[in-house]
Amino acid sequence: MTKYENLIPRFLKYVKTETRSNEDSTTIPSAPNEVTFLHELEQELNELGLSEVNYNQDNAYVTALLPSNLDKKVPTIGFLAHIDTADFNAVGVNPQFVENYDGKSVIQLDDKGEFVLDPAEFPSLKKYAGHTLITTDGSTLLGADDKSGVAEIMTMLSYLLANPEIKHGDLKVGFGPDEEIGTGADKFDVPGFHADFAYTVDGGPLGQLEYETFSAAAFKLHIQGKNVHPSGAKGIMVNAIQLGVDFQAAFPKDETPETTDGREGYYHVLSFNGTVEEVDLDYIIRDFDQTGLEARKQFVVDLVDRMNAAYKEPRLTLKMWDQYQNMIDVMKDHMDVVQLAERAMEALDIKPDEEPVRGGTDGSKISFMGLPTPNIFAGGENMHGRYEYVSTQVMEQAVDVLLKISELNVSEN
Repeated sequence: MTKYENLIPRFLKYVKTETRSNEDSTTIPSAPNEVTFLHELEQELNELGLSEVNYNQDNAYVTALLPSNLDKKVPTIGFLAHIDTADFNAVGVNPQFVENYDGKSVIQLDDKGEFVLDPAEFPSLKKYAGHTLITTDGSTLLGADDKSGVAEIMTMLSYLLANPEIKHGDLKVGFGPDEEIGTGADKFDVPGFHADFAYTVDGGPLGQLEYETFSAAAFKLHIQGKNVHPSGAKGIMVNAIQLGVDFQAAFPKDETPETTDGREGYYHVLSFNGTVEEVDLDYIIRDFDQTGLEARKQFVVDLVDRMNAAYKEPRLTLKMWDQYQNMIDVMKDHMDVVQLAERAMEALDIKPDEEPVRGGTDGSKISFMGLPTPNIFAGGENMHGRYEYVSTQVMEQAVDVLLKISELNVSEN
C-alpha cells in the first residue's frame, strides 16, 4: 500500500459525521453523536488489527496499542486527537476540492459567491500554491480541527501494520471527546494509557510544534433586571440589557481577540442573550502568564462588585472557573519530547514553528496529569468556521512526521 492510502477518504468520511460538542451538557461525551463516532473509530481500530482496543465508559476515550516489533525496549509514544468540532454549524459538511491552487485566486465557497476565501483577507492562502485544498461549501465548518489529526494517526497505523518490516516501539493512540468545550481531557486515564510521553496531533499549519499555551478561565454572568411598563418606569425599571451593555463596555477595548496577537492576552465575550428582565453572557479569559490571568479574573470580580453596589440588591451573579494552564510549566522539564519532534521535522525538511499557541489543547491538561504532551500540526487553517480549509499535501506531511518520530525513537534508543 502507499503511505497515504485512504488518508483523504478517511478524512472526508470523518468530517461528514456530525460530532459538535455541547457546552450545556452534563454528560461525557457531551453529545450522543460523539459516542456514535467514537464507537465507529473503535470498530475501525479493531478492523485494522490493533491490540487492546477499548472504549472507556468513564472518559469516552477510544484507545489502542500497536505493539512493538523490536527485540529491545524503547519508550512508548502516545498519539492523541479529539473528535468533536467547535460551536459552528457542522451538519451537512460538504467538502470542496481546489486542485493545484495558484496561491492568489479568490476561492468561491458557495454557489452565490456570498462567502469566499480571498488571499487579501486570508494571506495564509498564498503559501499553498501548487497544493490541493479542501474547503467548505460556505454553510458549515470543515472539521479539520481535529479530524485531520484523527485521519493522520489512523493512516500512520494502517501503514505500519501493512509494512511490518518497519521497526517501531509500542505506539499508543487515543481519540477523545469535548476538546472544544474544554472538558475532554478532564478524566483522561494517564496511568491506564501506559505511554512515556505523547503528542496531540491537533495543530494548524505545517511545522507547528506547540509546547506553550494560554492559561485559561471562563465565566458566565447572569443579570436580573426588573421589567415594568415604560410609561411608569422611571426609578423602577432595571434594564438587564443595558446593564449587560455597560458591563461589556467596561472591558479594555484593546484586549480582545481581534485586537491582540503574540503573547498578549484578552477578554472575549462569546454570547449575549436576554431581555429587559434578564440577560446571560458567556466569556473566556486568556493570558500566557498565570499572574496575568489571575489579575484578569480579579478585574471581572471587581467589576461585578462595583456594579452590584449601585443597587439595593445584587443584580449580577458571577460563576467563574479555570479551564487549563500554560503547559510550559510542565514542558520546560521535558524538552527532550519537544526536541524529538524537532528532529523529526528537520529530517523531513520541515521548519519547526514554535510560537506559543494562542489557544489550548488537551495536551495542556494531560501534561499536568503527568504525561508530557506537546502539540504538533495537523494542517487545518481558519478553524472553527465556514472559512476553514486544509491542504492534502500538509496532511501527508503530518503522517510523515508521525512516522519519523516513531523511527527516531527506535534509532536513538
